[in-house]
Amino acid sequence: QVQLVESGGGLVQPGGSLRLSCAASGSISRVYHMGWYRQAPGKQRVLVATITSGTSINYADSVKGRFTISRDNAKNTMYLQMNGLKPEDTAVYYCNVQKTLFSSADWGQGTQVTVSS
Repeated sequence: QVQLVESGGGLVQPGGSLRLSCAASGSISRVYHMGWYRQAPGKQRVLVATITSGTSINYADSVKGRFTISRDNAKNTMYLQMNGLKPEDTAVYYCNVQKTLFSSADWGQGTQVTVSS
């Protein structure tokens, strides 16, 4: 199991930026999958951005060109840089790690992002 703690959420105006962080309890340098997901109240949790097998990156169409996923292996931390935020981006953002292809996923507790004028 990997313990994950998200931070960096908050209230921001449309067009603003935030950087979310996800600190892991152990190394994330060789995990099979890591990523960011989000969930609005009453809605399903959906993929935002992921890294699989170390190099394969996938973004939801709704965030392409605005969000960037990255990681710092030395700090056991992954990030989500969010630019040009829109009200539709309002959600709780969760980080996720799957250590191997056959492992179950570990989730953080989530961090709230609210985009409003």
